[in-house]
Amino acid sequence: MLLVIDIGNTNIVLGVYKHRAGAGQSGGDAGSELLHHWRIATRIEQTGDEYGILIANLFQLAHIAVDQVKGAIIASVVPPIQSALVRMLKRNFRIAPLLVGPGIKTGMPICCDNPREVGADRIVNAVAAFDRVKQSVIVVDFGTATTFDLVSPRGEYMGGAIAPGLGLATKVLSEKTAQLPSIDLVRPQSVIGRNTVGSMQSGLYWGYVGLVDGLVKRISAESGFGEVRVIATGGLARLISGESACIELVDEYLTLTGLQLLYERNC
Repeated sequence: MLLVIDIGNTNIVLGVYKHRAGAGQSGGDAGSELLHHWRIATRIEQTGDEYGILIANLFQLAHIAVDQVKGAIIASVVPPIQSALVRMLKRNFRIAPLLVGPGIKTGMPICCDNPREVGADRIVNAVAAFDRVKQSVIVVDFGTATTFDLVSPRGEYMGGAIAPGLGLATKVLSEKTAQLPSIDLVRPQSVIGRNTVGSMQSGLYWGYVGLVDGLVKRISAESGFGEVRVIATGGLARLISGESACIELVDEYLTLTGLQLLYERNC
């Protein structure tokens, strides 16, 4: 089994893949199957031992033995937690995990001014998206930040855009204003809010729908690639995609799939 870990600023997403019987053989099913996945809070103050206990408990509930895991791969935008999890995996799982970063074989040229600056999660998403559609594609990831990543028809990572995430904007709006309350993020029935909460929900929800569609259209037009597919992922992808005119597909496991693909390409 393979353990894949995506360490984000707000959440850590884990998945366990099992190699399918017959993979790589003529007439067999190729690839791997996602058996279980979990989302836990990102806490920098939490130690590797504490994460080890938490992951062991999750495995126990899923009836997975630690010694069944033979490999691991990590993509991280939070270096302290990556270090803690690497030490934990070496000690508890007896595994030296593969790390997404400089030197890893992605099969995707990074056409940016400084490839080392590109977040690991963005590269992983781009690899998974291009593997899925086999043509030019934009990935919209609704995380702590909302990221837009463009892949060329030849499978090159071309860059993109970064905007504040919807959850972050919601939190800041209430925290930094004296008279605006905390609100639940939902799709409002009307763009015109009839009260403070409705007005906030409208501005956030419909504002982000407009932001997503506007940036996707501009990125697509500037790329000159012709038809560009659009895939969304992240916790709020389904909420926004329902009203977006540009998002075609929603894949909540896109990052986990990308990690699994990168592990196979490197091992």
